[in-house]
Amino acid sequence: MKICALTMVYKDYWALDVWYRHYAQLLGADALYIVAHGADPEVQRICPGASIWTIPRDDLSYFDRKRSELLNAFQAGLLSSYDWVIRTDADELICADPAIGSLQQIFAAAGRVPVLTALGLDLVEQPEDGPLRDGLWRTRKNVSFTGHYSKAFAQSKPVNLTLHGTKVPPRRLADFPFVMPEGLYLVHLKYANLDALETVNADRVAMSNAGQKGLPGAGWREAYADAAQFLASFRAKPVLPWHKARAKAFRALSNDPARSERLGLVKARALKFPFRTVLPDWFETFEQ
Repeated sequence: MKICALTMVYKDYWALDVWYRHYAQLLGADALYIVAHGADPEVQRICPGASIWTIPRDDLSYFDRKRSELLNAFQAGLLSSYDWVIRTDADELICADPAIGSLQQIFAAAGRVPVLTALGLDLVEQPEDGPLRDGLWRTRKNVSFTGHYSKAFAQSKPVNLTLHGTKVPPRRLADFPFVMPEGLYLVHLKYANLDALETVNADRVAMSNAGQKGLPGAGWREAYADAAQFLASFRAKPVLPWHKARAKAFRALSNDPARSERLGLVKARALKFPFRTVLPDWFETFEQ
């Protein structure tokens, strides 16, 4: 089975470095494809052996729509050479529980469904955490499950991913397969490095105020306030053991997805959970 990984990036160098090392370990650097939004030699330096595609950054109007269309086209093209294409943001890592199987084994067990969705986690830096130079998975353990980041992330057929789900024609909306395999997690790193988050937030606020049409909305304009609110809410949540927290989240999100007639979209429901948990030790197997 041939699997590749695709992302798009503008700066966000810390996350890109983690993304590259994670997927290079799983798939090999030659199976990684990175869309650089604007010429940037640092992307080449961080990602040796990966294929880098550079696109212009002179027009940011309708950014999200154009980005989605572009990545869907790239992803469809890659399917002529690969059985599966993983597509995530640069701050998102797909992790497979070794007790369930490798990435390749879990994909094979899923069969030829068009799209896979992973159970989402926010990985969150806490005051007691050690320095990241000692390893991401060794120093960052605190997580919360999230419906919002339980995203459609891999496809075996050319379908359009958007808004964290799959765009589906009306006639297929009711029966389009929604598959969230046991043992697959999408780990969202936005809050795992609060120093890097400051830089990312500054870039997002600047872009949202660029004065062009169709730019990302309040979530980017109010990036600092959003982050502060998230972190305060996270710290207030009680801690459940991993097995209990995981079971609750998987049971709630793996079935009965949102099927929006208005958007023509199938996706995991954007549920929030009133608890957090701690990663089991097996995540440290992904440490480089």
